Amino acid sequence: MTISKTSNPALILIDIQKGFDDIAYWGGQRNNANAEENAAEILKLWRENNLPLFHIQHCSSNPKSLLNENNTGNEFKDLVKPNENEIVIKKNVNSAFIGTNLKEQLDHANIKTLIIVGLTTDHCVSTTTRMAGNFGYETFVVSDATATFNKKGVDGQDFSAELIHETALASLNNEFAAVVTTDFVKQSIK
Repeated sequence: MTISKTSNPALILIDIQKGFDDIAYWGGQRNNANAEENAAEILKLWRENNLPLFHIQHCSSNPKSLLNENNTGNEFKDLVKPNENEIVIKKNVNSAFIGTNLKEQLDHANIKTLIIVGLTTDHCVSTTTRMAGNFGYETFVVSDATATFNKKGVDGQDFSAELIHETALASLNNEFAAVVTTDFVKQSIK
């Protein structure tokens, strides 16, 4: 799988929102501290090349969630804040395809290739990637422009954020998507 700007690939920025800055709320540990910076580099490249991009915003239906629309945590992080003319798609479940018109917009624009960045690797990034692969899009997940948090196992054991991240990517790679790096994407879209 290769990325070419002539194929008009779409950048999908998933849930890069201020609420994820509260690491204690999400588990106490996070990996890929530079994920947002890498996503911002890719976003800059997309803007410079006038390629399609979609900002996905998680709008939790739980009023106590940091990602609820009534909380400041729902706002996009400043590094990747959408410009006025850029598409924002709001969702309230893990997949950016469920309850939204993302697929219709992609298909209407004849987009076949997706580059996915954002938060969190094992939840919304993974779920959206799996659906994208099942829908037949040529899908790329950028490993160093995604991140997640540690998790407690069913028996109470601690799983590090890096382990959760790596296993989520391993489950996606060569099945639903190609897992690539920011440098790979930048080299592909020169």
